[in-house]
Amino acid sequence: MTRSIYILGDELTPGEARCPGPTPKDVIARDGDSPPKPLLAERYEFLGDEDVPFSRYTDPAFFDREISHMWSRTWQWACREEQIPKSGDFYVYDVAHYSVIVVRGDDRIRAFVNSCPHRGMQFEGAGACGSGKQFLRCPFHGMSWHLDGSLREIPCRWDFPHIDDKSFTLMELPCDSWGGFVFVNLDRDAEPLDDYLEVLPEHFETWDLGARYISMHTEKILPGNWKMCMEGFLEAYHVIATHPEGLRTSGWANTQYDIFSPHVTRFLQTLSSGNPHYERELSEAELFASLGHEAQALPAGMGARQAHADIVRERMGSRLGVDLTDVSNSELLDSIEYHVFPNACFFPGITIPLIYRFRPLGVDRTIHDIMMLSPLPASGERPPPAPTVRLAEDDSYTTVPSFGGLGRVLDQDTDNFKRQWAGIRASLKGHETLGNYQEARIRHFHQTLDRYLVQ
Repeated sequence: MTRSIYILGDELTPGEARCPGPTPKDVIARDGDSPPKPLLAERYEFLGDEDVPFSRYTDPAFFDREISHMWSRTWQWACREEQIPKSGDFYVYDVAHYSVIVVRGDDRIRAFVNSCPHRGMQFEGAGACGSGKQFLRCPFHGMSWHLDGSLREIPCRWDFPHIDDKSFTLMELPCDSWGGFVFVNLDRDAEPLDDYLEVLPEHFETWDLGARYISMHTEKILPGNWKMCMEGFLEAYHVIATHPEGLRTSGWANTQYDIFSPHVTRFLQTLSSGNPHYERELSEAELFASLGHEAQALPAGMGARQAHADIVRERMGSRLGVDLTDVSNSELLDSIEYHVFPNACFFPGITIPLIYRFRPLGVDRTIHDIMMLSPLPASGERPPPAPTVRLAEDDSYTTVPSFGGLGRVLDQDTDNFKRQWAGIRASLKGHETLGNYQEARIRHFHQTLDRYLVQ
């Protein structure tokens, strides 16, 4: 089965052209292993083909509008529940000049503005986390608040007769959880998290991220605007030049791009499936060899993708201590990435169990968080979350053993950014020209961003 080309008269209908060859749906159908329904869903719409101004990345005034109009009104993943498992545990989430302290109390998790109501001192520094707090105490003058945000103590209370204890509380922010992630919103009138996430909870009913644990967590400084860095991970078009070693086995140009709702998009890229527009069609034995196996070891009558999946399923299941028998080939092997506006990417797969987050440090610097979420072992016992490894701009992801071969791939991705950022600023054209299909998620992101900026 090959992908259709839709034609209007003698010309292609805008946005309908597709790369010839098997679609992800075709590949998954050939697997014949009853994949979850979300993997069969498809939703794309043509969003226009106008150029996008580079000033959206470089202009400090535009950046300031993002901070005041968008970052202050969107739900953002702050931490994982497992990072604050006990009462008194806390985690500081920072984005731009905003800072939120997330605290687990005796009854529930709460989020407060990380600023003392007295003189504005932060309770904890940027990126701090810890445990054992019985109350939040300002290190400047010693005022303190209970973990529910109510006032506990004011030293020299006689000097503040004008303070009403009931109103002199910490500013609490909307806080909720999904999939084991704690989300916060700086807008105290924010819509419920479940509404904001739109189709995501329904799709992830199959993939319970709450039943996984942090097996690796890195933070790295990237050169360039946060949007530019994030957009490098929203399309597979770059594989042809950035990841040439994947050209034999990946259907990168046949990747499916879905625009489900204002806040949620997805790509679905089949791996271990062969490349329908490689220089020549590979035999199944050649494809099996390209996947790292002996060509002659391919079982008679079995395709390379299935044989590879069987090997990966057994090896990974043994290493992780889980039974992967009922996990479909696509869930096991493919690159499946959901993006939640503004800055988070969630991969539900097993071989690529990544979670991304992109936060601005300024117009020209970005913090890139990556987590690997591994399935809980069959015992159900949750291992402690891996400590955060902080990488400087010039540090390689290959220095983190947990990444394995992904470290080199991530280096290839992020090594692009210094030259891309320099090229954006050097451009006399002043605009970028996006593909109608392969880069549709980038255009959709900017259109959603504009909805926030005009309000």
